[in-house]
Amino acid sequence: MKPVALAVAFACLAMATADSLAQQADINAEGLTAQVVVTATRGEKAIDKIPGAIAVISQQDLSSQYLIADDPSQALATFIPGYAPSRQKMTSTGESLRGRQPLILLDGIPQSNPLRAGMREGYFADSFIIERIEVINGASAVQGMGATGGIINYITKSPRTSGTTYGVNVRASTQFRSDNLDWKTGYSIAHKSDAFDFLGYAAVQRRGMGYDAKGRRLGIDTVQGDTLDTHGDDLFFKIGKTFGAQRLQLSLNRFNLEGDGDYMNDPGILAEGVPTSSLPGTPVGMAARNKVRSASLDYRHADLAGGSFSAQLFSHDFESLYGATQVATFQDTRIAPRGTLWDQSQIIADKLGARVTFVRPDTLVTGLEATFGVDFLRDQTEQRLALTERTWVPLLKFSSTAPFAQLEYEYGPITVRGGVRHENAKLRVDTYTTLAAYGSRLVQGGSAQFSESVKNVGAIWRFAPAWSAFVASSEGFGLPDAGLVLRGVATPGQSVSSLISLQPIVTRNNEIGVNWRAAKGQFGISRYDSRSRLGSVIRINSAGVGLVERVPTTVKGWEVSGEWRPTKPLSISGSYARTDGKTAAAQGAPMDISLGARSQGPTKAVLAANWKPLPTSQLRLQATHLFNRDINIGRVVGTSKLEEHFKGYTLVDAAATFDTSHGKFGVSIENLLDKQYVGYYSQAAAATDRGNTFAGRGRTLAASWSRMF
Repeated sequence: MKPVALAVAFACLAMATADSLAQQADINAEGLTAQVVVTATRGEKAIDKIPGAIAVISQQDLSSQYLIADDPSQALATFIPGYAPSRQKMTSTGESLRGRQPLILLDGIPQSNPLRAGMREGYFADSFIIERIEVINGASAVQGMGATGGIINYITKSPRTSGTTYGVNVRASTQFRSDNLDWKTGYSIAHKSDAFDFLGYAAVQRRGMGYDAKGRRLGIDTVQGDTLDTHGDDLFFKIGKTFGAQRLQLSLNRFNLEGDGDYMNDPGILAEGVPTSSLPGTPVGMAARNKVRSASLDYRHADLAGGSFSAQLFSHDFESLYGATQVATFQDTRIAPRGTLWDQSQIIADKLGARVTFVRPDTLVTGLEATFGVDFLRDQTEQRLALTERTWVPLLKFSSTAPFAQLEYEYGPITVRGGVRHENAKLRVDTYTTLAAYGSRLVQGGSAQFSESVKNVGAIWRFAPAWSAFVASSEGFGLPDAGLVLRGVATPGQSVSSLISLQPIVTRNNEIGVNWRAAKGQFGISRYDSRSRLGSVIRINSAGVGLVERVPTTVKGWEVSGEWRPTKPLSISGSYARTDGKTAAAQGAPMDISLGARSQGPTKAVLAANWKPLPTSQLRLQATHLFNRDINIGRVVGTSKLEEHFKGYTLVDAAATFDTSHGKFGVSIENLLDKQYVGYYSQAAAATDRGNTFAGRGRTLAASWSRMF
């Protein structure tokens, strides 16, 4: 390993052992440190009683990271070891968790669209409303379909102080160019009383262009979607009432992000190593955009029949519009001469669902906790061509009912838990005709039914004060990208019910780990092995078209993370993650092909320091190193070239915040050393695409101010 990796690994180990003897006295005198409680497991549970790799990104950490870059995926890449590097775009292609796709939630409402994964799920809410992020690493079925890589649950803020408060927040960033100012302003109202509690937030945002470290304008992705040259807004509303042991809460979120259409993609020069750039101009068609509408009605009873009951009704309406292109797939000589037809893709996904959960401690015997519940989901997703109003992916009508049960037994320092979830799902599609590029094939409608039981079992042993070890095995349930499968049917006489590609993906994650959590720090190390006998891999053929291949996949990896607080004002943290994914050229072939950048990230190390020189101030310095990755040398499957090369780089960021009587001020510098680099995905997966070799942002200054009244 390179010196930086050795330094991070040594630092993480030192964090766990440096003051262990002193910690023993602190723990005996004061008890264990305040337990971190998570809700992504379908009930409030202390993190030290969950067998598995669980992470929580606190509001303090999020505030510092969002000051550096207002980018949700960049925050995940910084604080979650197994999360792939951010694309710095509206599109999130290649942003995976442990080599697989995570299920993204907002207060339990699914934001992911597994039926037709357009990779736009990263932007669905303003960062200001997020209180913390809970991450369950590894396959899981506890929250439903789609969590083959894990669960990422964004938890929104709630009123904490009695009375009514008003807040204003402003953030601006610049690289001191005339067209690259980013700014955002938001206004919040919070109220808490015995009668009810309320939180309302409204924000508007404008993002300019960006520049790399050489002063060249960054390339804009006008087709898949970009955050450059965009405007957005968010309106969030949450109102709740607590009466005795019961609580009723309603929340609404309305989010928009849309391009301004002032710049065009300027392809780079691959032979000279010149990345893609942008030029002033108006692209054809409508600008790319995201529109998200979420609603949730939650009911909880903390003392019902000796346990706690919760029910959630939710809806989620999602629309993503992609930029116009003359790609060969869109050509149809019945409409226009070949090569002259412009069109743009649009994905529309509407979800309705319900979750019911009942948790009862001390069921039958002391220490035995039982959790029962059932989930309902109706998901209707389609993909159209917006300019010509053609159907590309027919309406996918998905419905599922999933009862589940879990038992957990705590005996002294040992907690054992196991459960099963049974998915009864049905996908219905009407008869449709594919695009002319696929031969205008008539595909007979039909349905595909799935009935899968997914299981989890694990145990955690708190074998010493502050120390614990766990072993766990869990399964996740998902579908391949059904839309990508159905839109590419080119063989005549096909029917939906006979397409084997629609068979579900069941992923099993086996993991073992050790954790240390105490007053002066924490440390964790885990080893996992994730396998799918019938996985899903997207390969790009010579025509630039993505095809779904149903082949087995295996992902193995190591993750190490830690934090050490030698003094109250100072903390040092670090993480290291190595992911190794393999697949096969076809069913039955050797597992000797490495997963590419579309599926997994490179080996990554992060080292950071937080310092509070004064009680009212905080400084953060962080460095992220991505390691070189050269895979599949000379390998070709069909017409898909699988060889990838990536030259790693190190990025350093800094942030500082100050609390004053006039509000909280913040200042940050992203890419402090002004490193010139081309992003991981662009180097590896898009290395031969002149229009998609995007450089990363150069040194960027940001400032913020917020105040409560």
